[in-house]
Amino acid sequence: MKPALRNSEPLQQLDDIDRQILCMLQENSRTSSAELARQVNLSAPGLQKRLRKLEENGVIGRYVTLVNREALGLDLLCFAQVTLAHHQPECVGNFCDRVQGLPEVLECHHLSGEFDYLLKVVVPNHQHLEKFLSEKITRIPGVDRIRTSIVLNEIKTSTSLPLD
Repeated sequence: MKPALRNSEPLQQLDDIDRQILCMLQENSRTSSAELARQVNLSAPGLQKRLRKLEENGVIGRYVTLVNREALGLDLLCFAQVTLAHHQPECVGNFCDRVQGLPEVLECHHLSGEFDYLLKVVVPNHQHLEKFLSEKITRIPGVDRIRTSIVLNEIKTSTSLPLD
């Protein structure tokens, strides 16, 4: 879950040093504080103060490790477009709650347009995908339709936000 931003226009509050820090952390969050401070010409306490402010304001949500899914045998990446039969609050809430508990779902987005939700799903192979869809997604009450697209090639994958 994303932390709520405390400032309605956070990018306008960032100066060039904050942007440099964020760019460097997006590239490698294991960069030491000493190295970050050196590269942006700050003292260690000055850097820590800025990091704490960015965290408190919700600009930095968390620090994570990006794991290579294929190295773990999760070779099949796909997108499932899901349409619900009903849009009553309990049906929508139930769908969202159930999806939260599915480790195969990396992302879930509520959409406008033809489909209600877009799920980014990772599984080891086609057999697991079939089992995931038939035993988990279609069994969620209210699910009406699922359209699945399998990723053939990832052209661009990034977690870095544009900060300029």
